[in-house]
Amino acid sequence: MTANNDPSSATAARAKFSRRRLVPLVVVVVASGVVIAMGWQRQLSFETLARHYEALREFIAAHEVSAVAAYVAVYIVAVALSVPVGAYLTVSGGILFGAVLGGAAAVVGATIGAICIFLIAKSATGEYFVRRAGRLAEKVAQGFRADAFNYLLFLRLVPIFPFWLVNLVPALCGVPLATFVAATALGIIPVTFAFAFVGAGLDSVIAAQQAAYQSCLAAGRPDCRLEFHMKAALTPELLGAFVALGVLALIPVVVKRLRARATAHAGERADSA
Repeated sequence: MTANNDPSSATAARAKFSRRRLVPLVVVVVASGVVIAMGWQRQLSFETLARHYEALREFIAAHEVSAVAAYVAVYIVAVALSVPVGAYLTVSGGILFGAVLGGAAAVVGATIGAICIFLIAKSATGEYFVRRAGRLAEKVAQGFRADAFNYLLFLRLVPIFPFWLVNLVPALCGVPLATFVAATALGIIPVTFAFAFVGAGLDSVIAAQQAAYQSCLAAGRPDCRLEFHMKAALTPELLGAFVALGVLALIPVVVKRLRARATAHAGERADSA
């Protein structure tokens, strides 16, 4: 037996190659851990936005293209590192750029960031962990792949599932890149533009809060704060609309399963006859 055909050599080569493929994913995990441990994500807050609101508006008015590009870049990095600030960034995009431009920029940033982490996870792990997890996990992965587009569309339309988790699961299950990109881009459009629209409506709220904050400082009060809670934007009606859209996305999956079951039953009756 030659060295090229030695099973032990092939196994060792695959193991070595797998470890190298894990490097980009490890780098992302470490970078994400550093960001969260240092608390840098807390700088992305409505309080910070309100404090620098006028300066940001002036910069956007003078350098709109650069401002949008910087916003998209921040969004890409945040999503690629799986930092949970997507809702804030989307609402902030609506506040700063308006519902249309802010929503479009958020869709671009979120989609590119999701593609980055998807490709890193897919190239690092493939379906290795699913196979090692056992037959049940592999069966679930096969079912996910069979209706990947509709499942992903549902997960994107209903914003109760962590965005970073929905980026990783398809990579582990071996979902094709084209399917992932199409379902992601299409699925996040309603949610993203809804959040951007909410943000555009909060523009006056931010301005009013900043004016009140400046008046508080001018009065010499020590308890001056700028506060805004995301609960003001996430109304039950808005979340209910997203859930309804998600249910609609699952209808093709249910119909497909029902047809397959009906076909199987018809085949069984034909065989018994």
